[in-house]
Amino acid sequence: MKRARVASVGLIAVALVTGTMTDRPRRLDPLTLGGYRVLAVDFHTHSSMWSDGAFTPWGLVLEAERQGLDAIAVTGHNQVSDGQLARRFSRAVGGPIVIGGEEVLAEGRFHMIAAGVTDVVDFRQSAARAIDDVHRQGGIAIAAHPFPDISQGWDAVALRQLDGGEICHPEIFARATGQAELERFAARHPIAAIGSSDFHGLGQMGICRTYVFASEASERGILDAVRARRTVVFGEGDHVYGDPALLPYVDALRGRAPSRLSRGTAFDWVSRIAAIAGFAGLLCL
Repeated sequence: MKRARVASVGLIAVALVTGTMTDRPRRLDPLTLGGYRVLAVDFHTHSSMWSDGAFTPWGLVLEAERQGLDAIAVTGHNQVSDGQLARRFSRAVGGPIVIGGEEVLAEGRFHMIAAGVTDVVDFRQSAARAIDDVHRQGGIAIAAHPFPDISQGWDAVALRQLDGGEICHPEIFARATGQAELERFAARHPIAAIGSSDFHGLGQMGICRTYVFASEASERGILDAVRARRTVVFGEGDHVYGDPALLPYVDALRGRAPSRLSRGTAFDWVSRIAAIAGFAGLLCL
Protein backbone atom coordinates (compact mmCIF):
# COMPACT_ATOMS: atom_id res chain seq x y z
CA MET A 1 0.00 0.00 0.00
CA LYS A 2 2.78 2.42 0.96
CA ARG A 3 4.71 1.66 -2.24
CA ALA A 4 1.60 2.25 -4.33
CA ARG A 5 1.00 5.59 -2.64
CA VAL A 6 4.62 6.63 -3.22
CA ALA A 7 4.34 5.59 -6.88
CA SER A 8 1.16 7.61 -7.34
CA VAL A 9 2.68 10.70 -5.75
CA GLY A 10 5.75 10.20 -7.93
CA LEU A 11 3.61 10.14 -11.09
CA ILE A 12 1.88 13.36 -10.04
CA ALA A 13 5.29 14.95 -9.46
CA VAL A 14 6.36 13.88 -12.96
CA ALA A 15 3.18 15.44 -14.35
CA LEU A 16 3.88 18.72 -12.57
CA VAL A 17 7.50 18.87 -13.74
CA THR A 18 6.80 17.99 -17.39
CA GLY A 19 3.71 20.20 -17.47
CA THR A 20 5.75 23.14 -16.19
CA MET A 21 8.43 22.50 -18.82
CA THR A 22 5.97 22.49 -21.71
CA ASP A 23 4.15 25.55 -20.34
CA ARG A 24 7.17 27.81 -20.62
CA PRO A 25 6.35 30.93 -22.69
CA ARG A 26 7.42 31.16 -26.30
CA ARG A 27 10.30 33.65 -26.31
CA LEU A 28 10.33 35.63 -29.54
CA ASP A 29 12.58 38.54 -30.31
CA PRO A 30 10.83 41.86 -31.05
CA LEU A 31 10.07 42.16 -34.76
CA THR A 32 10.34 45.36 -36.78
CA LEU A 33 9.29 45.42 -40.45
CA GLY A 34 8.92 48.41 -42.74
CA GLY A 35 9.65 50.76 -39.86
CA TYR A 36 6.77 49.36 -37.79
CA ARG A 37 6.84 47.25 -34.64
CA VAL A 38 4.91 44.08 -35.47
CA LEU A 39 2.79 42.84 -32.57
CA ALA A 40 0.82 39.60 -32.33
CA VAL A 41 -2.60 40.43 -30.87
CA ASP A 42 -5.70 38.44 -29.92
CA PHE A 43 -8.60 40.88 -29.79
CA HIS A 44 -11.25 38.52 -28.39
CA THR A 45 -10.81 36.65 -25.08
CA HIS A 46 -13.13 35.86 -22.16
CA SER A 47 -12.51 35.11 -18.50
CA SER A 48 -14.34 33.09 -15.86
CA MET A 49 -15.50 36.11 -13.87
CA TRP A 50 -18.64 37.13 -15.81
CA SER A 51 -18.13 35.74 -19.31
CA ASP A 52 -18.44 31.92 -19.03
CA GLY A 53 -14.73 31.36 -19.63
CA ALA A 54 -12.48 28.89 -17.82
CA PHE A 55 -9.58 31.24 -17.01
CA THR A 56 -9.43 34.08 -14.50
CA PRO A 57 -8.47 37.52 -15.85
CA TRP A 58 -4.92 36.99 -14.56
CA GLY A 59 -4.95 33.49 -16.02
CA LEU A 60 -5.66 34.99 -19.44
CA VAL A 61 -2.57 37.19 -19.07
CA LEU A 62 -0.35 34.21 -18.25
CA GLU A 63 -1.82 32.18 -21.11
CA ALA A 64 -1.24 35.05 -23.55
CA GLU A 65 2.41 35.10 -22.55
CA ARG A 66 2.64 31.33 -22.96
CA GLN A 67 1.20 31.57 -26.47
CA GLY A 68 3.71 34.20 -27.58
CA LEU A 69 1.18 37.02 -27.83
CA ASP A 70 2.30 40.62 -27.42
CA ALA A 71 -1.19 41.85 -26.53
CA ILE A 72 -4.73 40.68 -25.84
CA ALA A 73 -8.07 42.40 -25.51
CA VAL A 74 -10.10 41.00 -22.61
CA THR A 75 -13.69 41.37 -23.75
CA GLY A 76 -16.32 40.54 -21.14
CA HIS A 77 -19.89 39.95 -22.24
CA ASN A 78 -21.57 43.35 -21.90
CA GLN A 79 -19.17 44.39 -19.14
CA VAL A 80 -15.63 45.78 -18.80
CA SER A 81 -14.53 44.58 -15.33
CA ASP A 82 -12.63 41.54 -16.61
CA GLY A 83 -10.41 43.68 -18.80
CA GLN A 84 -9.69 46.16 -16.03
CA LEU A 85 -8.57 43.38 -13.67
CA ALA A 86 -6.42 41.74 -16.34
CA ARG A 87 -4.77 45.04 -17.23
CA ARG A 88 -3.84 45.80 -13.60
CA PHE A 89 -2.37 42.32 -13.13
CA SER A 90 -0.36 42.41 -16.35
CA ARG A 91 1.10 45.79 -15.54
CA ALA A 92 2.07 44.56 -12.07
CA VAL A 93 3.94 41.51 -13.39
CA GLY A 94 5.35 43.04 -16.58
CA GLY A 95 3.16 40.89 -18.83
CA PRO A 96 1.79 41.50 -22.33
CA ILE A 97 -0.21 44.58 -23.24
CA VAL A 98 -3.82 44.20 -22.10
CA ILE A 99 -6.46 46.23 -23.90
CA GLY A 100 -9.58 46.68 -21.82
CA GLY A 101 -12.74 45.93 -23.70
CA GLU A 102 -16.19 44.44 -24.01
CA GLU A 103 -18.03 42.10 -26.31
CA VAL A 104 -21.27 43.90 -27.00
CA LEU A 105 -23.87 41.15 -27.33
CA ALA A 106 -26.97 42.27 -29.17
CA GLU A 107 -28.34 38.77 -29.68
CA GLY A 108 -29.67 38.07 -33.14
CA ARG A 109 -28.51 41.46 -34.43
CA PHE A 110 -24.74 41.77 -33.94
CA HIS A 111 -21.79 40.89 -31.74
CA MET A 112 -19.13 43.59 -31.53
CA ILE A 113 -15.72 43.85 -29.89
CA ALA A 114 -15.26 47.24 -28.26
CA ALA A 115 -11.49 47.39 -27.67
CA GLY A 116 -9.97 50.24 -25.70
CA VAL A 117 -13.09 51.26 -23.76
CA THR A 118 -13.45 51.84 -20.02
CA ASP A 119 -17.23 52.24 -19.76
CA VAL A 120 -19.86 49.69 -20.74
CA VAL A 121 -21.34 50.12 -24.21
CA ASP A 122 -25.09 49.50 -24.10
CA PHE A 123 -26.21 46.61 -26.30
CA ARG A 124 -29.81 47.90 -26.43
CA GLN A 125 -29.17 50.20 -29.36
CA SER A 126 -28.26 50.01 -33.02
CA ALA A 127 -24.81 48.92 -34.12
CA ALA A 128 -24.09 52.41 -35.47
CA ARG A 129 -24.93 54.04 -32.14
CA ALA A 130 -22.88 51.45 -30.26
CA ILE A 131 -19.90 52.23 -32.51
CA ASP A 132 -20.37 55.93 -31.77
CA ASP A 133 -20.11 55.13 -28.06
CA VAL A 134 -16.91 53.14 -28.65
CA HIS A 135 -15.32 55.93 -30.67
CA ARG A 136 -16.26 58.55 -28.06
CA GLN A 137 -14.19 56.54 -25.57
CA GLY A 138 -11.22 56.39 -27.94
CA GLY A 139 -11.72 52.72 -28.73
CA ILE A 140 -12.14 50.69 -31.89
CA ALA A 141 -15.13 48.62 -33.02
CA ILE A 142 -14.63 45.15 -34.50
CA ALA A 143 -17.37 42.90 -35.89
CA ALA A 144 -17.14 39.66 -33.90
CA HIS A 145 -17.61 36.40 -35.86
CA PRO A 146 -19.99 38.12 -38.32
CA PHE A 147 -21.61 34.99 -39.71
CA PRO A 148 -24.97 35.60 -41.42
CA ASP A 149 -27.12 34.22 -38.59
CA ILE A 150 -25.92 36.89 -36.12
CA SER A 151 -25.20 39.83 -38.43
CA GLN A 152 -28.60 41.29 -39.27
CA GLY A 153 -27.82 44.50 -37.42
CA TRP A 154 -24.82 45.48 -39.54
CA ASP A 155 -26.48 48.00 -41.83
CA ALA A 156 -24.73 50.37 -44.25
CA VAL A 157 -24.41 53.13 -41.67
CA ALA A 158 -22.71 50.84 -39.15
CA LEU A 159 -20.38 49.37 -41.75
CA ARG A 160 -19.11 52.84 -42.69
CA GLN A 161 -18.12 53.41 -39.05
CA LEU A 162 -16.71 49.94 -38.35
CA ASP A 163 -12.94 49.71 -37.77
CA GLY A 164 -12.39 46.00 -38.33
CA GLY A 165 -13.99 42.58 -38.71
CA GLU A 166 -12.93 39.07 -37.78
CA ILE A 167 -11.77 37.30 -40.93
CA CYS A 168 -10.23 34.42 -38.95
CA HIS A 169 -12.20 32.83 -36.10
CA PRO A 170 -11.87 29.23 -34.79
CA GLU A 171 -15.33 28.37 -36.12
CA ILE A 172 -14.06 28.53 -39.72
CA PHE A 173 -12.17 25.29 -39.10
CA ALA A 174 -15.38 23.45 -38.21
CA ARG A 175 -17.88 25.30 -40.40
CA ALA A 176 -17.63 24.34 -44.07
CA THR A 177 -18.74 27.73 -45.36
CA GLY A 178 -17.33 29.76 -42.47
CA GLN A 179 -14.33 31.33 -44.19
CA ALA A 180 -16.37 32.31 -47.26
CA GLU A 181 -19.03 33.87 -45.02
CA LEU A 182 -16.48 36.04 -43.23
CA GLU A 183 -14.95 37.02 -46.56
CA ARG A 184 -18.34 38.13 -47.86
CA PHE A 185 -18.85 40.29 -44.80
CA ALA A 186 -15.42 41.89 -45.17
CA ALA A 187 -16.14 42.67 -48.81
CA ARG A 188 -19.15 44.82 -47.89
CA HIS A 189 -16.95 47.74 -46.81
CA PRO A 190 -13.20 48.36 -46.32
CA ILE A 191 -12.26 47.36 -42.76
CA ALA A 192 -9.14 46.06 -41.01
CA ALA A 193 -8.62 42.30 -41.18
CA ILE A 194 -8.77 40.81 -37.67
CA GLY A 195 -7.90 37.35 -36.40
CA SER A 196 -9.25 36.45 -32.95
CA SER A 197 -9.58 33.23 -30.97
CA ASP A 198 -12.80 34.05 -29.04
CA PHE A 199 -11.00 32.20 -26.25
CA HIS A 200 -13.18 30.85 -23.43
CA GLY A 201 -10.70 28.30 -22.10
CA LEU A 202 -11.11 25.53 -24.66
CA GLY A 203 -9.04 25.47 -27.80
CA GLN A 204 -5.93 27.61 -28.13
CA MET A 205 -5.66 31.28 -27.37
CA GLY A 206 -4.19 33.07 -30.36
CA ILE A 207 -4.87 30.25 -32.81
CA CYS A 208 -6.34 33.07 -34.88
CA ARG A 209 -4.30 36.20 -34.25
CA THR A 210 -3.74 39.60 -35.80
CA TYR A 211 -0.30 40.86 -36.76
CA VAL A 212 -0.53 44.58 -36.13
CA PHE A 213 2.01 46.96 -37.69
CA ALA A 214 2.16 49.60 -34.97
CA SER A 215 4.10 52.82 -34.67
CA GLU A 216 4.82 51.91 -31.04
CA ALA A 217 4.41 48.89 -28.77
CA SER A 218 1.50 50.24 -26.75
CA GLU A 219 -2.28 50.08 -26.58
CA ARG A 220 -2.48 53.40 -28.44
CA GLY A 221 -0.12 52.10 -31.12
CA ILE A 222 -2.26 48.99 -31.61
CA LEU A 223 -5.56 50.85 -31.81
CA ASP A 224 -4.13 53.42 -34.24
CA ALA A 225 -2.78 50.63 -36.46
CA VAL A 226 -6.22 48.99 -36.66
CA ARG A 227 -7.81 52.32 -37.55
CA ALA A 228 -5.25 52.63 -40.36
CA ARG A 229 -5.91 48.96 -41.36
CA ARG A 230 -2.26 48.01 -40.92
CA THR A 231 -2.95 44.36 -40.13
CA VAL A 232 -2.12 40.92 -41.50
CA VAL A 233 -4.07 37.73 -40.72
CA PHE A 234 -3.57 34.09 -41.73
CA GLY A 235 -6.89 32.39 -42.41
CA GLU A 236 -7.97 28.91 -43.43
CA GLY A 237 -5.48 27.16 -45.70
CA ASP A 238 -2.85 29.74 -44.71
CA HIS A 239 -4.62 32.32 -46.90
CA VAL A 240 -3.42 35.84 -46.12
CA TYR A 241 -5.68 38.83 -45.48
CA GLY A 242 -4.88 42.43 -44.72
CA ASP A 243 -3.28 45.58 -46.05
CA PRO A 244 -1.86 44.86 -49.55
CA ALA A 245 1.09 47.16 -48.77
CA LEU A 246 2.13 44.75 -46.00
CA LEU A 247 2.02 41.55 -48.04
CA PRO A 248 5.76 41.66 -48.88
CA TYR A 249 6.37 40.98 -45.16
CA VAL A 250 4.21 37.86 -44.98
CA ASP A 251 7.11 35.39 -45.23
CA ALA A 252 8.74 37.00 -42.21
CA LEU A 253 5.55 36.37 -40.23
CA ARG A 254 4.92 32.75 -41.22
CA GLY A 255 7.50 31.39 -38.82
CA ARG A 256 5.75 33.11 -35.94
CA ALA A 257 2.25 31.87 -36.72
CA PRO A 258 1.04 29.05 -34.43
CA SER A 259 0.55 25.63 -35.94
CA ARG A 260 -3.11 24.63 -36.23
CA LEU A 261 -2.16 20.97 -36.60
CA SER A 262 -0.20 20.63 -33.37
CA ARG A 263 -1.43 17.90 -31.04
CA GLY A 264 1.04 18.61 -28.25
CA THR A 265 4.65 17.79 -27.54
CA ALA A 266 5.97 14.63 -25.90
CA PHE A 267 6.11 16.55 -22.62
CA ASP A 268 2.41 17.40 -22.99
CA TRP A 269 1.47 13.75 -23.27
CA VAL A 270 3.81 12.60 -20.49
CA SER A 271 2.27 15.23 -18.22
CA ARG A 272 -1.30 14.19 -19.06
CA ILE A 273 -0.76 10.44 -18.75
CA ALA A 274 1.28 10.73 -15.55
CA ALA A 275 -1.34 12.98 -13.94
CA ILE A 276 -4.22 10.66 -14.82
CA ALA A 277 -2.35 7.58 -13.61
CA GLY A 278 -1.18 9.28 -10.42
CA PHE A 279 -4.57 10.59 -9.38
CA ALA A 280 -6.27 7.33 -10.36
CA GLY A 281 -3.81 5.49 -8.14
CA LEU A 282 -4.57 7.71 -5.15
CA LEU A 283 -8.32 7.29 -5.63
CA CYS A 284 -7.98 3.51 -5.72
CA LEU A 285 -5.96 3.31 -2.50
